[in-house]
Amino acid sequence: MNKQILWDCHIHSSFSADSQTPMEDMIQGAVRQGLSGICFTEHLDPDYPDTPDSITFSLDIPAYRQKLFFLKGKFGDKIQIRFGIELGLQPHLRGYFERLLKETPFDFVIGSSHVVHGYDPYYPEYFKEREESCAYEEYFQSILENLHAFSEMDVYGHIDYIVRYGPNKNLSYSYKQYREILDEILRTLISKGVGIELNTGGYHYGLGEPNPCTDVILRYRQLGGEIITIGADAHAPDKIAYAFGKAARVLTECGFSYYTVFHDRKPEFIKL
Repeated sequence: MNKQILWDCHIHSSFSADSQTPMEDMIQGAVRQGLSGICFTEHLDPDYPDTPDSITFSLDIPAYRQKLFFLKGKFGDKIQIRFGIELGLQPHLRGYFERLLKETPFDFVIGSSHVVHGYDPYYPEYFKEREESCAYEEYFQSILENLHAFSEMDVYGHIDYIVRYGPNKNLSYSYKQYREILDEILRTLISKGVGIELNTGGYHYGLGEPNPCTDVILRYRQLGGEIITIGADAHAPDKIAYAFGKAARVLTECGFSYYTVFHDRKPEFIKL
């Protein structure tokens, strides 16, 4: 494992609807990897649409918090464990999320676009009977809609998540093709003090790139972006710190000499 990046800040366990792995198993996997720390970012997607597999992304936050702090005590001499969440953003959920963040002392908050105008691009229905490029453009436009409604997260997750599931994935996708709207997203994030994450799930999905792609990360840096967290989006132990060696190279190539972790919602910058 690459030793330059020792924190995985995007991890799920069975508290997330799309993982079956007990939290303790995820922690043990991270310890085996020799990581300094991890942050659990369990899914919360209120008002998630009906899907063919009937999945719902609710989250029992009190139970999640209780389990995490119990295991934090148990493994505290081996690894640092932080309390995070991944919010599935939609503009009409602004008030709900504002109340949640006032009531709950998370270390780290990811805001992500999973649902676009009532559809999750994970499912083929989103792409049915229309051009892939139009579907991608709508997805990016929805990110701006989310940001104009709510920007109290610490970073925006996997900005080009949609390319994992497009009919041709990222075969015809590039930063250059969507430069105008991607630049608007990045400038908006920077102006609101919201960072981005380098999500190595893109490598796992066979894209040959992280999410967002390297050119988007480079452009974020060129525009003055400073906050960037690293996460594998792991839902099972074998994906913890996945392709972190590649992530370190991308950061360096894009002009970063550090990566970011959060504690009590405050950024800490760790040298590569």
